[in-house]
Amino acid sequence: MCTGNSCRSIIGEALINTFLDGVEAYSCGVAPSGRVNPHAKSILKEHHCWEERYHSKHLEDVIDIPFDLVVTVCDHAKETCPIFPKVVKKIHCGFEDPDGKAYEAFEETCREIKAHLLPEVRSALIEQS
Repeated sequence: MCTGNSCRSIIGEALINTFLDGVEAYSCGVAPSGRVNPHAKSILKEHHCWEERYHSKHLEDVIDIPFDLVVTVCDHAKETCPIFPKVVKKIHCGFEDPDGKAYEAFEETCREIKAHLLPEVRSALIEQS
């Protein structure tokens, strides 16, 4: 979860779905932009992670899914993270927003998410088992 659901959370969703076997991720935003940033889409295509089902969505679109883990990737989403219907573990792994920056910023964000978020998610899910 992030604020706009156009870059970081979409990249995280795609990387988790591609590289963490047995884990299904959904992204959302507390104030979604309604679009996937073109650079985010391009970087995911470059890494063979893009699927047409990825789109910017509001928290309300996914809140009833019985999640095992909620991850915030920006401070604003962490601060405004709502109460979910089911008690769920939450972790925060913040990343700088690449929106409005050059393509290289998206490459860096993708590298950081892959290097830091994926191990954090894996570890948090293992701890729950």
